Amino acid sequence: MSDEQNKMKIVDANGDDPYALEKLRVDQNFLESTNVKKLLATVPLRRPGPQDFIRVHPDPKYRELMAFLELKEDRETYIVDLKAVPELASECYIATLFTAMTRTGVLFLWPVRVPAADGRTNDWHVSAAAAAEQAMKHWIRIKANMSLRAYEIFLAESKIPDPEWPDLAYQEIVRIAVKDKLINQRNHPAIKRLRG
Repeated sequence: MSDEQNKMKIVDANGDDPYALEKLRVDQNFLESTNVKKLLATVPLRRPGPQDFIRVHPDPKYRELMAFLELKEDRETYIVDLKAVPELASECYIATLFTAMTRTGVLFLWPVRVPAADGRTNDWHVSAAAAAEQAMKHWIRIKANMSLRAYEIFLAESKIPDPEWPDLAYQEIVRIAVKDKLINQRNHPAIKRLRG
């Protein structure tokens, strides 16, 4: 037997192979039993996907009426502080920013437009608001119906447990979601892009 083969046949004092896989293998439940706390570092600002079952936080403290600027070309949405940059009022839309969660536990903020100042309504916005209201009590899914020109709302037929909302105030959730998506200065890069 060569020296190489002798090295491969190492055994401990009990006559066992210290490299035996059954000794080295970690039980799959190990990670689940390790005490960890998931930090919320990313909160998307978006509407739900057509295959997402969602819930909306029912507490009124977890929604707010805000001004939004959408740069369609860049596919970017910003929250606007209209007190700091009132000249953007005509470029913005007003929406209720709901706290929502997908069935897979992804927290996101969903802007749902409110009727325009002149009272005109849009079926897309009305159906989205109705969906948000339903999602406070039930797991729902929404899907755009172009023929209807509105969202269709689908209720989950099976019993899904209520979401586990993070222990964070709404302001903190907004702070995480918005990060660099807040326009509160006249020299913000988004305004420069808007003005050309």
